[in-house]
Amino acid sequence: MSSTIKTSSGTQPVDPYKAKNYENPPLDQKVNDLVHFISEIKYGMLTTKASDGDHLTSRCMALAGKENGGIDLIFHTNLFSGKTMDLTVHPQETNMSFLDPVSGSWASVSGSASILAEPEIVHKYYSPTLKAWLGDLGDGVHDGGPNDPRIGVIRVEAKLATYVLAARGAIGRAVETAKGAIKGETPAINKIRELSVEELAQWRMLHKGENEPQ
Repeated sequence: MSSTIKTSSGTQPVDPYKAKNYENPPLDQKVNDLVHFISEIKYGMLTTKASDGDHLTSRCMALAGKENGGIDLIFHTNLFSGKTMDLTVHPQETNMSFLDPVSGSWASVSGSASILAEPEIVHKYYSPTLKAWLGDLGDGVHDGGPNDPRIGVIRVEAKLATYVLAARGAIGRAVETAKGAIKGETPAINKIRELSVEELAQWRMLHKGENEPQ
């Protein structure tokens, strides 16, 4: 699809908002700003394709760690939960989204997921708060501790990412949006950035093995 359209006033962008707010800074800035935003927000929505159908389901997840320079995301999971089954059957249909409701900034990371259950990985990213979600079944095994066989790790390997950072404060955005509505002009109030498959692969190669528990 063309990104421009011919009008009586000449060739115009078909998506004025994106055209006015899109920017493409150096790769390290694009990645570092994305990683910083995700780390600050921490909580996001994991969208999976259902294992027994074609519908999509989203669940709130807490970031447990980051790998390969911050672009591959780690989350805890109950190995016997629905989301684990979804990701086992449809690992490629995975998306993580994050939103800052105050600023309006957001991020969307699409990729492929893998389920990891190796004890060393589980121990590495283990958090005592998991006991609150898993409970203690009283058998001395399923106790929510680091050796609980129900605990696994989801790794989302980023393939594409789009994010928007607010370029102005709430008042500034409101003023510029009001001006735009009156004049019919799209305001420049955000920073829209995209990371391609190639860019993320390049970053992963440069930072392979850099892991950071949250």
